[in-house]
Amino acid sequence: MMRQCVTAVVSRNEVWSGKAASEPYECGWAGEAIVWLRCLGAVKGKPGAAKARVQISPDGMRWVDEGTKLKFPAKEGAIAHARLTNFGNFLRVVADMPKGASAKMLLTLTLKE
Repeated sequence: MMRQCVTAVVSRNEVWSGKAASEPYECGWAGEAIVWLRCLGAVKGKPGAAKARVQISPDGMRWVDEGTKLKFPAKEGAIAHARLTNFGNFLRVVADMPKGASAKMLLTLTLKE
């Protein structure tokens, strides 16, 4: 049997600052996921101190930390990733940016059945 694979661009050219969160993505059908977080530029302040983490949700409205943390990609072109399994129905990435820091981000999910 051939496995199904989907690549979903969840956030593109979004400026993250303060308490930032990606849009939720429904992917309960997938057995595994890779989260890709890339800095596209427009970096202000010191975003390297930002904390990024994966959150899961049963309904896309109520969120809990999944436990996976990402090293925030603070320079243009930098990329971080995380591999996930057993994540339920909805995924998103949130970041707590330091005061005055911002960065233009790209968040992509690679999902496999």
